[in-house]
Amino acid sequence: MTEWFHNHRRLLICILLAITTFAIYFPVRNYEFLHYDDDIYVTDNTAVKSGLSWQGVEWAFTTGHGSNWHPLTWLSLMLDCQLFGVKSGPIHIVNVLFHIANTILLFLVLARMTNGVWQSAFIAALFALHPLHVESVAWVTERKDVLSTLFWLLTMLTYVRYAERPSAGRYIVVLVLFAMGLMAKPMLVTLPFVLLLLDYWPLQRMSIFDFRFSILNRQPAIGNRQSSTPDSKFSILNLAVEKIPLIFLSAVSSVVTFIVQQKGGAVVESNRLLLDERILNAVVSYLAYLGKMLWPANLAALYPHPVHAIPVSRAVISGVVLVLMTVFFIYHAKRYKYLLVGWLWYLGTLVPVIGIVQVGSQAMADRYTYVSLIGIFIIIAFGVTELLKEKPFRKIVLGVLAGVSLLACAVVTMQQMKFWKDSLSLFEHTLAVTENNYLMHNNYANVLSDLGRKEEAALHLVEAMRFLPNSPEIHNNYGNVLRETGKVDEAIEQYKIALKLNPDFTLARYQLGVGLAAKGDYEGAIQQYRLYAGTAADLASARQELATQLIKEGKVDDALN
Repeated sequence: MTEWFHNHRRLLICILLAITTFAIYFPVRNYEFLHYDDDIYVTDNTAVKSGLSWQGVEWAFTTGHGSNWHPLTWLSLMLDCQLFGVKSGPIHIVNVLFHIANTILLFLVLARMTNGVWQSAFIAALFALHPLHVESVAWVTERKDVLSTLFWLLTMLTYVRYAERPSAGRYIVVLVLFAMGLMAKPMLVTLPFVLLLLDYWPLQRMSIFDFRFSILNRQPAIGNRQSSTPDSKFSILNLAVEKIPLIFLSAVSSVVTFIVQQKGGAVVESNRLLLDERILNAVVSYLAYLGKMLWPANLAALYPHPVHAIPVSRAVISGVVLVLMTVFFIYHAKRYKYLLVGWLWYLGTLVPVIGIVQVGSQAMADRYTYVSLIGIFIIIAFGVTELLKEKPFRKIVLGVLAGVSLLACAVVTMQQMKFWKDSLSLFEHTLAVTENNYLMHNNYANVLSDLGRKEEAALHLVEAMRFLPNSPEIHNNYGNVLRETGKVDEAIEQYKIALKLNPDFTLARYQLGVGLAAKGDYEGAIQQYRLYAGTAADLASARQELATQLIKEGKVDDALN
């Protein structure tokens, strides 16, 4: 029996990981689409809701919708709608299945590279159950996260096969999978750097202290079929040259992403958030992520950027701690290589989203840890095993520590998932655990307004404007609530403020036309409708409403015109 278990333990671990993860996340089958980007990705996205078609494929590869270029993500959501219709339950379950696949792949890749089966199982279980990863799994919009990570891990797996027996064919497979990952989410731009770390440990293809670059070195040329063993190490520069095609794809993806996000208005202008403020936030965030990993409390859908409010002293302390940790890992790297690899994995994979180039209004986001924390999990799994190597009852102690930590993760994850069941729960929780969160006040107000709770909605919009007074979107939303509660004059004033802040804000122009029509200023309403550049459906609806009002007042000729 013991021999049978030993021979089949990897299969049994995969089954256990799959069953446990599915059981923990199964409640998402009843979760709703959120009024938080799910409209952009699915519910208000005609191309996605229409399912797979040649026209949809063309749209996926040419659009910058949502301020992103990730055609494979769009195609995966189209396929969901093709198979299940526009139903939130099945689409959530597909996210869970991707997460399970990622968990199993992570275990298999690490176990193959390190031969540390139980350490790899623990790392995969942490990845599967950690509360910081709820956002990536329970939010439909983050399909791009779980899908891109699938390609990340497939790229790693094929790279391990390439490293074991290099050939041009195997390298091409690595390149193709990497390109597909970039087309699911550009977060993969740091993967060539991670592969270089894996060359150092655990693949043992190089020594980080060997900087020689010479034709006399054994170079890992593409197509070289020589097996890569601990005795056939290459210089770091040779291995970097090997990654040039991957690095080129990363560079292209980075440029495309920056252009698309800048055109979509997602990149924050430098005059709104200065470079020193972004650097301070980045330093603080690196340590904050570690804190939330160790104590995952008060997790939120959005952590607002503390513009102009980060104490320099806090950033300095965070920076000193990070430097000391880095020095510690470098000092012990020659004996315990996994320490440096895990730490640089964590630091490096967060670079695109740490906020030096600020995209969006968040200071940090739980979803950004989905891949990054694997590095820290590696340090914990192999480090604790090393610390207890000579201790009595080692296996029992390791088993108890692993069991307690994973049980705690599972309990907190199940609690955190409940906040993602619908928009109301998510926004209420986020406002309860964050401060100065104008975006969540705005989103919460929209949900309250849809539920008919107009007065409450107005209060949250006023609060949002207190934190961000120059937002045309918030002024427009406030105008809508005022108009719907009969305060038409005040609503018109809000629409005018929104248009003053952004003269190209067509939705505010449409709403202004509606407000003017409600006041009886039909000529003013018509003028606004003529300037409106929105959808034909909106314009037709507005004209129909205006004609109806004119007919009620006996102005039939005007209505016909």
